[in-house]
This record gives sequence, C-alpha cells and structure tokens, in this order.
Amino acid sequence: MENDKIIVGLDIGTTKICAIIGRKNEFGKLEVLGMGKAVSDGVIRGIVTNIDKTVNSIQKAVQDASDMSEVDIVEVIVGIAGQHIKSTVHHGSIIRQPHQEEITIEDVRRLANDMENIVVPPGNTIIHVMPQDYTVDYEGGIKDPVGMSGSRLEADFHIITAQTTAINNINRCVKRANLVSKDLILEPLASSLSVLSEQDREAGVCLVDIGGGTTDIAIFYDNIIRHTAVIPLGGNIITTDIKEGCMVMHNQAELLKTKFGKAIAEEANPNEIVSIPGLRNRPPKEISIRNLAAIIQARMEEIIEYVQNELVASGHYKKLAGGIVLTGGGAQLQGVSQLFEYMTGLDTRIGYPNEHLGKCKIEEVKSPMYATTVGLVLAGFKALDDREDTYRQRYALKPENKIQVKGPKSELVNKDIFSNIRKRLQEFITNDIGDDSNY
Repeated sequence: MENDKIIVGLDIGTTKICAIIGRKNEFGKLEVLGMGKAVSDGVIRGIVTNIDKTVNSIQKAVQDASDMSEVDIVEVIVGIAGQHIKSTVHHGSIIRQPHQEEITIEDVRRLANDMENIVVPPGNTIIHVMPQDYTVDYEGGIKDPVGMSGSRLEADFHIITAQTTAINNINRCVKRANLVSKDLILEPLASSLSVLSEQDREAGVCLVDIGGGTTDIAIFYDNIIRHTAVIPLGGNIITTDIKEGCMVMHNQAELLKTKFGKAIAEEANPNEIVSIPGLRNRPPKEISIRNLAAIIQARMEEIIEYVQNELVASGHYKKLAGGIVLTGGGAQLQGVSQLFEYMTGLDTRIGYPNEHLGKCKIEEVKSPMYATTVGLVLAGFKALDDREDTYRQRYALKPENKIQVKGPKSELVNKDIFSNIRKRLQEFITNDIGDDSNY
C-alpha cells in the first residue's frame, strides 16, 4: 500500500537542520507525521565545517521528528547544496543493433549510464544525470523515444556535480548519527517538487530558493530542467550587514530582519523607530526602520543581480511565462517579491509547499522555509514511483506470452506462470487424490 511507505527528508542547511517524516494518504497527498529541527552550527554556506556539531544537530532533529511520529528512523533522503555545485550540459549517443525493432527503456537507461562515466574535474563527483531533449536518427526535439524506431539514439544531458569531499563529509555525518543515506538530492530540485506545478515547469519558470547561506536557482522550460546554479549569498549575509550597519548583536540583527525588515526602503516609514536593549550598563539603542530597510535592500539587490545573470546565461530569460517563484526562509522578507519583479521584469510569487500536502497538524511545515525538506520527502516517493514504473515496464507481459483464461474474472496471464500452476495442480491431484486422467 502507498500509505504504508514512510520517507524521511533531512535538510542539512546553514541556519537549521530539519527532518520531516511523511507518507502518502489515500488521495496521493503527503501527510506529515513528524518534524524536528535544530540549530546548524557546523555548516557554512551548505558545506559541513564541523563534523561533531553537525552530527549533534542531526541527531536532535531526527530524534524530535521520531518522538513526534513514534516512528524509528533508519534511512533518510539528504539534501545537498553549496557553492561547489556545478552544472553543465553534455551530449551523448549510442548505436543500436540493426535487428532491434524499437527503442526500449533499456536503451534509454544505457545512454544515461554512459554519461555517468564522463570525465569531470578532479575532486568532483556526478550526483545527477538528467536527460533533456532526445534525438533519434538525427530527428531532434523528442521527449520520450521509447517505442520509436531508429538505430542512433542521442540526447543532451544536464550533469550536476558536487565536490567529493563535501559529499563524503555529509555521508560521514549521517553515518555517525546512526542513519543511512538512501539518496542525495540537489536542494533546488527538491524545492521544485514541493512548490512548482507541472504547468509551471511546462510554461517555463525560475525557482529561487533563498536559504541562510546560499541562494539556489533551478530553471525549467517545457517540463525539463534547463539550468541550475548556487549563489554563495543568502539570508545570513543580510543579518551580518545589519549587525555591522546598526552595531548590534547577531541575534538582535536576526530579530530586526525577521520582525521589522523590508526589502524596499521606500515602503518603510521614515519616522518609525525600534528600540533594542543595549549592552550591560548601556542605554537602549534606537534603530530607524528606514535605515534597516536600506541595508536589506542593498544586499537583496546584489542577490537579484546574480539571479539575473544566471537567467541570461541560461538562454531562457525571455521564455519564462511562469516568471519567478521564490521560496526558502529569505522569501518571507516583506516586499522581496516586488523587488524581484522590479529588477527582473518577470512576474514573481512566493512558493509555498501546500499543493502536495494533505491535512497536516503541523502548520509550521507550510512555510517556504521548509520547502526543501518537504521536497526531499516528495523526491523519495518519486524515486519509489519511478522504480515501480520501471519494474512494471521491464517485466510487463508481452503479447506472445499471454493467454486468455476464462472465468468470472477473465484476464491475461503469463504462459509460464499458468503452466507452472497447472503442473503443481496436477501433482497435487495425482499424489493426494489419485489418477488425474479425468482432469
């Protein structure tokens, strides 16, 4: 049963480490059973810099999720991000035997497996191989070549690589937390599963996930991923700017950003002042909301310029009818979508991981901040579904191996299976009843 399968997503982020346990309900929606989170002290810009601190945070987040759901957690789907993530497009091809009539799923899989062996820069490992457009006998623009006739099969592949040491450190942390990493998923891909619809990906959309340490980008067009990038700037750099610009403590800067921050300075009231406690034996400090917004806007404009450059580099800037979808903790900043629209000229909205969620007792999980973790759980179910589909296609009954069995529930069955059943039935009759000549 679908609802018997439980998937755990583990997001190892710069500001927080979050674990979500989920299963599919009878309507195919994700039901969140438990959630746990912990402060991430050992991760900087998506890269693990302190193994012990990261392991402790993982254990706390997983334990809280386990206690809430009363489910023992063994396997997790882990997200990966960071400036070390690189993406390129490679072309691959295979020649099929002349006697083969049609392209099979095995041919497609063989072509994809060949791309796993391409040469990548030293110290990097391929984490995703995603096909884009296929070409059959020099006829391009084919999305699904299975069932077509042709001797030459080609495709462009979107190859995503990550630093090998970064992957090893993540796996080491997961293992030391007594967990098994079932799969490693690029975080913007996970986020796209939770906040984008199929119509968004078909029309063309740019997903911008503003996290604590990095801003992740994934561009889709014609239901195919076309470009990915990771910008080494996120919400933490804004907090640092506020800390230095307003001369306050780091935790005070974070509160100022989340409680009173605005992405557009002109929308802030110039007469609005917030007073925060001073250091020991010192008077309270007064902060102008307009000045606070000016600091935030300057850094957000820099992030948007990076996003704009990636949009232009992808070659799909003018094709994105779906505009930009913002998610992540930074998307909760007031006025950020309007600033994106003004600077990029594209329609912008905030992406919430609500479309794929069923009834949920944990309202907090519907925040853009948890889009990646929810997406990791959905990625786990998608992988299960893909494997089941592959199994069904690979072992599907072929017409020449089927016979019609008459009865109340007439259906097609495999000849070999039917012959085996008939043989065992005859043995039973012979051994336990007697002569089977009348049967």
